[in-house]
This record gives sequence, C-alpha cells and structure tokens, in this order.
Amino acid sequence: MKLFVFVAFLAVLVTIVSAKEDHEIFDLVTALEASEGKGTTFYSWLDVPSTATLVEINKAYRKKSIQLHPDKNPGVKGIHEKFARLGIIATILKNTDGRKRYDFFYKNGVPKWRGSGYYYARFRPGLGTVLVFLTILTSGLQYLVQTLNYKRDLRRIELAIRDARLAAWGPKMEPLQGKRKVKVNLGGGPRQDEDGNIIAGKMIDMVVEQDNVFILDPSGSLHLLDINSATPAAISRTWFIEVLISSTRKFSYFKEDSSKEVDNEQSASIVDRPDSSGSGGSEGEEPRRADYVAAVKAGGRRRKATRKR
Repeated sequence: MKLFVFVAFLAVLVTIVSAKEDHEIFDLVTALEASEGKGTTFYSWLDVPSTATLVEINKAYRKKSIQLHPDKNPGVKGIHEKFARLGIIATILKNTDGRKRYDFFYKNGVPKWRGSGYYYARFRPGLGTVLVFLTILTSGLQYLVQTLNYKRDLRRIELAIRDARLAAWGPKMEPLQGKRKVKVNLGGGPRQDEDGNIIAGKMIDMVVEQDNVFILDPSGSLHLLDINSATPAAISRTWFIEVLISSTRKFSYFKEDSSKEVDNEQSASIVDRPDSSGSGGSEGEEPRRADYVAAVKAGGRRRKATRKR
C-alpha cells in the first residue's frame, strides 16, 4: 500500500512538472507567433530544419543572438524581450527532454484547450470575479435541481391522478357521476425489507368527482390535486436572490421602524412643550415655576452655608 501511494505521488509530481514545461512552450509559441507572424516555429526562427543537430542549433543560436543583441539594436522596441525569448527557445532545443516535448507539439499542433491551470495562471481572476462565478454556478445548479424536482413531482402527480381515477372508475376509465372515495398508493407499490417482510406503500385517501381528483386529509378537507400542485423552478427561489429579497425587506422594515420612532419623538416633544401663547400660560405651569424658584433659592442657601463653614 505504501509503495502504491509513493508511485502515485511520483506520477502526480511528474504530471505537474510536465504540465509546467508544456505551459512554458505554449507561452513561447504564442509570443513568437505574435511577434514574428502566424506559423513561426522555433526552427524557422533559428533558420534550421527540425532535424538539426545540436551543433547546428548552437551555431544558429550564436548567429541569431548577435543579430538581436540589444547593444547592436539601440532604441529598437521590444528587442530585450526578443533576445530573452531567443535564449529560452535555444535552451529548450538544446535539452533532450525539452526538445522532445516541443517536437510533439511541433508535429501535432498546439492544443486550443490548454488546461484550466494554464488559463487560471495567466488571467488570475480576482476575489470578486471568483465570488461572482461561484454565485452564478451555485445558483444555476440550484435552479437545475429545482427543475428536476419539478419534473419528478409532475410525474408523481400525474401517476396519482391516474391511479385514483382507475380505482374509482375501473379498468374502462369511464367517468362516473358523484363522489367516490378511494385509497391510492403513493409509495411506488409494496416492497420487501431486509427481513423479507412485505411493506405496503404509503396509502392516502383521495376523492374522485368526475374529472377532479382531491386529496382527503384527516380533518375531512378536500385539496384539489392537479399539475398546479407542483412547484415550478424559479430564479427568485435561488439562494442568492432569496438573500437579496430578505435583506431588502429587513432594510425596509428597519427604515420604517426608524421613521416611526422619529415621528413619536417629535410628537412627544410637541406634547411636552410648554404653551408660550397668552399672558399667564396654563394653570399647571404656576406650581412648576414656583417649585423651580424654590429649588434655586435653596441651592443658593446651601452654597452660602458652605462658604461660611
């Protein structure tokens, strides 16, 4: 078991290293074609055949490096990038494994889809982009589940209606007048448990009246059963939209509650405000004014007594 884990770890490590080397080749191919023209290859840029020997590649590299050296091309735009790219390409072609990897793509073509890791490493989506993507993905999956559940419920409802009519009307399925109470198995028929016992499906009471089928609950109430009983999928019932709606309602409730508190405070201030109109004021104002004067005088006496001490 340990040997298997070790071998698996090595296989994963080799895959990661190979993918990194492939991504480097993909980047070089893209940059080279963007700079030198569509269809330019490592070999054509060095002006050597794909069967060139290591000596021929070294000779071509020295010649090309003299041509592209920044000292010989002062002021040329992008010359430093070209010179650096030449060194990386020459290193790949000089290395046996690197050249083997490039020759594979040289013969078979660079794949259009280069792996999710390749694109993620180059575009580096931010946190906001990732959150938006996850929100859309999870909401879409939830909507898909709702759709599947809706279709499943429709099939169950149609099956229950058919079984109820069959029990009430008989095999000929000819509608009869009046109401007929029947029992319908909603559990998918009898099944056998682990001990070999036969377990009947879930039986419910239903009432058939002409073409209408009703569910009869223990209280005696009738509930119409039709395709409208199933809940269809809706974007408004996905988690993100529900959170938005719930937050909006809470904010609106908080705003209304705050407005009511402000109105109550204003009303209270108007009620408690003394009436300044007229000459004498209200009758209840005189006792309050007398108490205020007495309190001021008492305070003055206490201060004078304190100074004497």
